[in-house]
Amino acid sequence: MNRENNGVEVINSLITAINTKDLKALDKVFSEDVIMEWPQSGERIKGNKNRSEIYKGFQSLPTVKANRIQGSGDLWILEASLDYGDNDKYQCIFIFEIKDGLIFKEIAYWSKPFPAPEWRKPWVENFEF
Repeated sequence: MNRENNGVEVINSLITAINTKDLKALDKVFSEDVIMEWPQSGERIKGNKNRSEIYKGFQSLPTVKANRIQGSGDLWILEASLDYGDNDKYQCIFIFEIKDGLIFKEIAYWSKPFPAPEWRKPWVENFEF
């Protein structure tokens, strides 16, 4: 498997595991010494065991819709829409470092959509993810 396909395959495996709520499959996507950073909440999670415990603690895992997967080598970006089933969708960016076919580092940013200001209307077109 070449490195270009490897990143896409790893990220698609992650998305499938989340969407099917398969926590055991999630454990197999991350390296044992994974580092996850969530800058908006100022949290860093070290190790797959800690990551696993956090995922078990979620009331419900989201449904992930990949809008774009882009990268090369060990560095990959996932632009995605997340839906936790409450019609409160998030637009997210995930930055992954992948080593030996596993996610070694993840940095995740989440944002809820917000209304565009009226004053920009003459210069923009609206779209939805």
